Amino acid sequence: MRVPLALFDKTEGVSKRSRITCHYKCGDACWHQPPNTSDNAYFRDIARAAVSRRSVLRGSAAAVVAVGATSALAACGDNGSSASSSTTSGSSGTSGGAAGAAVAGMNFATVAPNTEDALIVPEGYEQAVVIKWGDPVVPGAPAFDFDNQSPEAQAQQFGFNNDFAGLIPIEGQAGHFYLVVNQEYTTEEFMFKGYKPKEPTEPQARISMAAHGITVVEVTSENGSGKLTPVVGARNRRLTASSPFTLTGPAAGSDFVKTSADPAGTTILGTIGNCSGGLTPWGTMVSGEENFNNYFTGAASVTDPVAKERLDRYGFDDEDNYHQWGKYENRFDLSKEPNEGNRFGYIVEVNPHDPNSTPIKHSSMGRLKHEGANIFVTGDGTVVAYTGDDQKFEYIYKFVSDKKVRPGVGAASMQHNMSILSTGTLYVAQLTGNQPDQIDGSGSLPSSGSFAGTGKWFPLLTVTDDGAESRVEGMTAQEVAVFTRAAADKVNPTKMDRPEDIEAHPVTGKVYCALTNNDDRGTAGEAPVDEANPRNENKNGQVIEITDDHAGTTFTWDLLLVCGDPAAADTYYGGFDKTKVSPISCPDNVAFDPHGNLWVSTDGNALKNNDGLFAVALEGENRGQTKQFLTVPRGAETCGPIIGTDRVIVCVQHPGEEDEYSADKPYSNWPEGGNAQPRPAVVAVWKPGGQIGV
Repeated sequence: MRVPLALFDKTEGVSKRSRITCHYKCGDACWHQPPNTSDNAYFRDIARAAVSRRSVLRGSAAAVVAVGATSALAACGDNGSSASSSTTSGSSGTSGGAAGAAVAGMNFATVAPNTEDALIVPEGYEQAVVIKWGDPVVPGAPAFDFDNQSPEAQAQQFGFNNDFAGLIPIEGQAGHFYLVVNQEYTTEEFMFKGYKPKEPTEPQARISMAAHGITVVEVTSENGSGKLTPVVGARNRRLTASSPFTLTGPAAGSDFVKTSADPAGTTILGTIGNCSGGLTPWGTMVSGEENFNNYFTGAASVTDPVAKERLDRYGFDDEDNYHQWGKYENRFDLSKEPNEGNRFGYIVEVNPHDPNSTPIKHSSMGRLKHEGANIFVTGDGTVVAYTGDDQKFEYIYKFVSDKKVRPGVGAASMQHNMSILSTGTLYVAQLTGNQPDQIDGSGSLPSSGSFAGTGKWFPLLTVTDDGAESRVEGMTAQEVAVFTRAAADKVNPTKMDRPEDIEAHPVTGKVYCALTNNDDRGTAGEAPVDEANPRNENKNGQVIEITDDHAGTTFTWDLLLVCGDPAAADTYYGGFDKTKVSPISCPDNVAFDPHGNLWVSTDGNALKNNDGLFAVALEGENRGQTKQFLTVPRGAETCGPIIGTDRVIVCVQHPGEEDEYSADKPYSNWPEGGNAQPRPAVVAVWKPGGQIGV
């Protein structure tokens, strides 16, 4: 049994994510002891040096376009204005670096921090909802009726709590795209009036199952506008918690994934907890199954010590199951189907060009709480996929293919390319700081003026068409593929502060990873600080920049952003003047614009403002300049950004999801306004007659 850590009020000065979101999204992961209790060599080597520093610090601390009725534009200054957090000194400088140079793609009026129940965009920009929860997706789907929902209707409609979004051009049809979207999780208390927590009716549970998964919907664009319009047609599909998936790689057919319904261990029903994702050069979508553990009951019935240890490493706990699907489907009850939990936690690949195709789960890429996966192709066609394991003290991974990309989206090329992520080598990262003796947990920069170091990739698993080889002593290839966290523990990787979205720059090849936060860093019994994770009780997160030998095993790294109040001494904005930046907290997703700037969306802003989307300059004198482009409505999280020339697309997840509120007492009425229930939605933002940030 894991021991809850909520022995004091953890809400003061930390992520503003509500407790109810924690219940349904991640099973209260941040309110428990982190499941990574490994005492690997890396931890032991640095712990001794850190203990005395932590003791001193603790002693010191003890002493001291319109969308409904709620549309809005930024009530802020001109393009040179800067927004300051309510916790900063309030200073506001002009944009640009020391010389005031403008950054292409970042020329927009900075949106000020706020708590409005609206999606706020820069002055001169317009917005429109593309699709929202309950909208019809497939032909014959009924119109959404909040008070008369059904599992059958939901399986044909847009799902709940959209996260990742991607646009894939439809070959031969200019202006037509596949919009691919994850439906990460459901919050039943905001879906049904009169809902009793942990006591769903069978229809409610099955509606919830149908609201998960992935949506593929055709959309069309308009000349001179960034607006996108869904087409309800034959190209569309909904993948839910009940759709069949094919399992590939070493896990397929192993005794760890066989069930009474699937004795072959190769066909899995459903995908759940789908967080971020990515697009492949061959035109498919890859999606990460993240917080899957909190959909299962029966963990307490497991008494075998090995099986229990494996469940604990992924955080299975009956107390955290707020969905209670196991009451109506045996496969979600581990006392009846002990292997079902091993069938989730993979990277999923979907071919949107063929609505009848069976999507794949790639076990060669490991079983984690994948935030997502993003692909970089080297000069010789080798595919490198980066992924983060999104939980406190978990690791950064990459997968290097042994096959090369074939051009084209024809049947032969697609068949080959969709096998690329099934064979190759899975690695986990170890990071070493350049000045470890100068890291004391306060966030103070070392004498070099930056947090930086080197790193190594350690192999865990190699898979070829001829078979699979474990690279971890004492574990089989099947065990590595299914119990990847335990395999990684054995090779001494670096425990990170919640590695979330990670993506390589399409031009420079540098890799950027959002590390959202970790308020357990440096606390009693947990991993101490290191140069990549330099703050005790890290509440605001950081963004790391990795210069990788993509297909190799070495890299260098530095921290681009150490997020938080710019007026605070423990923050760092790439060396840029902190009086001229937008405050950013709890980075989550990363993306790039056509000009080469990094864009970062946030989740749980610890500065107590609404979450937002930020552009960040990466080069020259403006490196580290951060400007807020938009904010999402109150209670919401900013997800799935797509940054193009003509539009920015964001997924607005869980609007109005705050404690003490529910469908019976809404906290938000976005996007429809009036007295409407809040509905998660995908939104497009554009500049009429112009380009984004120009």
